[in-house]
Amino acid sequence: MQKFVRSASLTNYAEVARVAGLDPLAMLAEAGLSAASLHDPDLRLPRDAVGALLEASAQASGMENFGLRMAQTRQFSNLGPVALVAREEPTVRRVVRVLLRYSHLLNEAIYSTLEEADDIAVIHEQLLVGEGRLSRQSTELMVGVMFRSLQFFLGAAWNPLRVCFVHTPPRDLSLHTRVFGYAVAFGQDFNGIVCTRQDMDAANPMADPVMARYARQVLEASSGSSMRAVDSVRPILLMLLPSGECSIDRVAQQLGVDRRTVHRRLLREGTTFTQVLNTIRRELAVQYVEDGTRQLSQVAELLGFSALSAFSRWYRQQFGEVAVQRRRMLPRK
Repeated sequence: MQKFVRSASLTNYAEVARVAGLDPLAMLAEAGLSAASLHDPDLRLPRDAVGALLEASAQASGMENFGLRMAQTRQFSNLGPVALVAREEPTVRRVVRVLLRYSHLLNEAIYSTLEEADDIAVIHEQLLVGEGRLSRQSTELMVGVMFRSLQFFLGAAWNPLRVCFVHTPPRDLSLHTRVFGYAVAFGQDFNGIVCTRQDMDAANPMADPVMARYARQVLEASSGSSMRAVDSVRPILLMLLPSGECSIDRVAQQLGVDRRTVHRRLLREGTTFTQVLNTIRRELAVQYVEDGTRQLSQVAELLGFSALSAFSRWYRQQFGEVAVQRRRMLPRK
């Protein structure tokens, strides 16, 4: 199923492209996107076309940090109507929950969660891209925008405990350390930001509860009153996959309903729990296998398989080839 992103995701694209020596309009045309994508922030653009544009721009310019360059000057207002709701929430925790709840309105391929334990808070951000497509630039743009959003409320001097990326580090780390500080880490098990629960407890002096209720009503009225079942199930599966406990019962428990309700809601949207789980595994498998930085046994664990042999059988059934052979066919980095 085709997924879309809000055209505001290309904010600052033209400026960064020109600095990189690229013709932004020519790059847009090559990706199948119109020039209007740079001027109207509320167009719905195919996620694969936007992702391909960012990767092609990074490759053509030789800038491994192209996506991060776009993120570093983003304003909170670039989030559009979602920013209006989040800005009125009383604490940073509530702000983050609003951003996660409505993230599908900005980018239908983003699945994010907030987890808290002891004194630590972790914002997981997973970007599902089309099979066989790279996602480095889109991922760094996504995490960079969340980082900028947190700084909007916590102050420009705020730094997280860790900024995590699944992919390998770039040759030049200077921009990453300038934006994120020395807390940035690559080759991690997830993309996202680790901070303290105290950060989440921080008050938002801009909050207005009356305006918050009004803004939320306006946003929900304009976007539909409820999230699709598929979009509510996917982020839970992403969270549960590495544990190997991604059953429909566990998902139903997280949603506060019974398994029959989950099954019924998914059927109404023309899919099943197994199909949703399999789609996520396929998209992640392509990224992990072709990235090449993890052993296949680790990939199997991240995708929720009990053993490498089970993952290998599944991979061959899905893609018609052996994962080890696929890796051997990839160009050396």
